[in-house]
Amino acid sequence: MLLVLTFIAVLVLGLSQPASAHATLVSTDPSEGAVLEAAPEEILFTFDDVVRGVPDGVQVFDAAGGLMDASATASGTELSISLFEALGDGTTVIVWRVVSEDGHPISGSLSFSVGAPTSDFAPPPTASAGTPDVPRVLTMIRWVSYLGLFVSTGLIAFLLLFLPVQEHAQRARQRLTTAARVAAVAAVVAWLVTLPLTAVYLLGGGAGLLARGSTWSSLPPTEYVVSAAVVAGLVVAVGALGRGRPSRPRRTAALAGAIVAATAPALTGHTRAASPEALVVGADSLHLLAGSVWLGGLVGLALVLPDLSARGTMAGEVLARFSTAAAAVLAALVITGSLLTWRILGSWGGLVETAFGQLLLVKVGIVLVAVAIAAWNRWSLLPRLRRAAKPGDRRASTRAVVRATAVEGAVVVIVLMVTALLVDKSPEGDPAPVAAPTAPDVSAVTLADVEVRGTITPLTRGSNTVTIQLRTSTGEPTEGVAPPMVRLSSDDLQLGAIPLEQVSAGTYTGTVVIPAPGTWRMQVSLRVSEFANPVGELEFVVDAD
Repeated sequence: MLLVLTFIAVLVLGLSQPASAHATLVSTDPSEGAVLEAAPEEILFTFDDVVRGVPDGVQVFDAAGGLMDASATASGTELSISLFEALGDGTTVIVWRVVSEDGHPISGSLSFSVGAPTSDFAPPPTASAGTPDVPRVLTMIRWVSYLGLFVSTGLIAFLLLFLPVQEHAQRARQRLTTAARVAAVAAVVAWLVTLPLTAVYLLGGGAGLLARGSTWSSLPPTEYVVSAAVVAGLVVAVGALGRGRPSRPRRTAALAGAIVAATAPALTGHTRAASPEALVVGADSLHLLAGSVWLGGLVGLALVLPDLSARGTMAGEVLARFSTAAAAVLAALVITGSLLTWRILGSWGGLVETAFGQLLLVKVGIVLVAVAIAAWNRWSLLPRLRRAAKPGDRRASTRAVVRATAVEGAVVVIVLMVTALLVDKSPEGDPAPVAAPTAPDVSAVTLADVEVRGTITPLTRGSNTVTIQLRTSTGEPTEGVAPPMVRLSSDDLQLGAIPLEQVSAGTYTGTVVIPAPGTWRMQVSLRVSEFANPVGELEFVVDAD
């Protein structure tokens, strides 16, 4: 264990770099708000991470609000858009949508003008912009899929590793086999249903998209690989159990199938965007495997202890064997969970500064409740069961253990529900509360120890100048580790990142075309250290004229 921990520490410290979540738009060509003399033949978006295009993910609107014929190609960190018809004079808006490497969609818009900005610009339809929330039905199906996966693979591990091979344990073995197969069927169905739900979520449309072949090809290959690995692993695992005591080859096949199925989900999600990827994926695999052994063992104990209590000391022996292994399982969960938290969030401060981190703390708190119940089971109820000499005393002690185990299992099920929420939640920081504007065109918010002042002038529809000032608590100009990143959006439109140019110490300016009046929100992201990247939100009201 010491060598393993030393190896992990060397890898983490030697390969440490900032963790990443969703891909972020770095630049565009032409830039946001640019006024061009001639129409461009190609529009290029550059991101800080690999992105994938989606069918109909890009829409180009001319100055009159009409939809133009265009094609988009995503390659690596770039998204290029080719136009099949020439742009006329006036303002053009491009609404885009891509999928980042961690499997979550991101979207925004870009506006530029040819000749001169359009004075009476008509904004594009609101349905074309924005990223919808994760559907509740997708979150619920994910929970069922993880629950079925953990219970089925954990029961198989419990049956093969902790249940005695004696003939008088045959009834308990049959009960566990049946339960494992039922859970496996539920897991297989849920994982297969997740595929179309994920496709619809990534494309941001309705169920009608499933009739198109392009919808299915838009899913990242890892989604198919993981689902296939889960289904194949479970089929092999439950099939190898057979009837009666499995032979050594069948035991090996069942354990191998269960391990493949339980660890496959580590190939998708936030671990794909964290670094070093090999270490994070490996840690997540071990985390999933330990979780399945824990939950499956609890379900297995609840199913077999009542029957084994009537067979001498067998119930106490099974419980003691699992409790001993559970200590190693808990250690694996703590070590891998801590490593994943650091690499995905990027800093321990993210635990309290982001919604993802706060939800993760809720998960940790619930896990601690389960650990407390497990400790009571191990140090109080188990000794009582092993000391029981009379059948009546053993049955009474077993009932207490089963009740405690059932409660512990219910708590772990709640943990899985929180995990299903975390899978679809971005680790990025949530915006800080909107600060009250100090003047009609000025708003400020504090990020870490830096006061960020934002200005938009003249705050009317059309071309506007954005100014960002970074100040210390004493009012002196200051800088972050990197220049600030600014995005502008309303309830109807997202204009995406605004290119900024530094004009003096702590002061940056940029130009943006605001197509419609109303309330607009400016999101400012400022990296203040290698890992800390707080996000704030400023609010402005734009007039029609």
